[in-house]
Amino acid sequence: MVAEWQGQLKEFVNTIDRLEQYVNLTDEERKVLTTNTTTWGTTPYFASLMDRDDPNCPIRKQVIPSRHEQENVFGMDNYLVWKENRATDEVRPDSIARQYKDRVAFTVTQTCGIYCRHCFRKELVVDGDLTLDFNVDEGLDWIAAHPEVRDVLITGGDPLLLPDDQIAYLLDRLRAIPHLEMIRIGSRLPIVLPSRITENLQKILGQYHKVPIWINTQCNHPKELTEDTARAVFDLMRCGVNVGNQAVLLKGINDDVETFRALHQKLLTVRIRPYYVFYCEAAPGIDHFRTSVEKGAELIRDALRGHTTGLAQPMYVVATNIGKIPLMPNYTIEGKTDQEYTLKNHLGDTTTIPNIPE
Repeated sequence: MVAEWQGQLKEFVNTIDRLEQYVNLTDEERKVLTTNTTTWGTTPYFASLMDRDDPNCPIRKQVIPSRHEQENVFGMDNYLVWKENRATDEVRPDSIARQYKDRVAFTVTQTCGIYCRHCFRKELVVDGDLTLDFNVDEGLDWIAAHPEVRDVLITGGDPLLLPDDQIAYLLDRLRAIPHLEMIRIGSRLPIVLPSRITENLQKILGQYHKVPIWINTQCNHPKELTEDTARAVFDLMRCGVNVGNQAVLLKGINDDVETFRALHQKLLTVRIRPYYVFYCEAAPGIDHFRTSVEKGAELIRDALRGHTTGLAQPMYVVATNIGKIPLMPNYTIEGKTDQEYTLKNHLGDTTTIPNIPE
């Protein structure tokens, strides 16, 4: 018997005919899709959340290729090689990317539940310009041979699209490595394919372990959060897996105060903890999604800080070849003397606290 989530993959929305079951295409969308040579598409579930008649629908813009992807002023060539330090002297399997001493990203698949048009792995997953060999056993052996690695992020593609037995194999092998302290999984499936969180997958991920699992998903707009996602996240938490969100700041999708605030407040209502907001990376062909660098910090200041609970406030960062770098300027310290600091809140009110010497 085919599980619901597997049926969704069989009906994957990656042809014009299937897409037209959910939206009325504009002439421009149809023209771009007719000539498109990149991988695109999403699940029927996520496609059903698109606005049928609005080409500016925030979900639609993440799914349907755009003519703007052919424009590349600021995107870097060979971006992923630069970002994931693949041109260094350290010998690593293709499946292992590294920016930090104590943690690595372990890529195990190129298959996704949505081929995001803003993907920072666009060269690999969407465009197919970069070819890598994701030999899982080579990656596992490399991790086991590097005792300084205490934290592994399993990524892709989307690792939760692997069959249950392969996920179980991965986790069992990783948990048997004595120096490993935690496992993270990067997956958009709680958002784009919540039916994937089956009882059997919960058994594989869950129960009490000394090497815990954390899942970070990606939700970029409040429209993406449904009762199905709420149930999937609750089931994950019930089996001991915490869920965080790593949004991407996207021009025309979530870069206004109202949407940004609604996204982070609604995430908490479905038990997803806002973790990061990423500045849209320098991958090629996604210039049209980028805001100014300052925009994310301004949104956190104007939409979240003081306007809603601190639980809803993510860290704003840019991911680079030397790791994630916070992009939050100091909006709160107005001044400093030998005696005191002057502090400003979200309303512009000021107060003072003593300056304590070292």
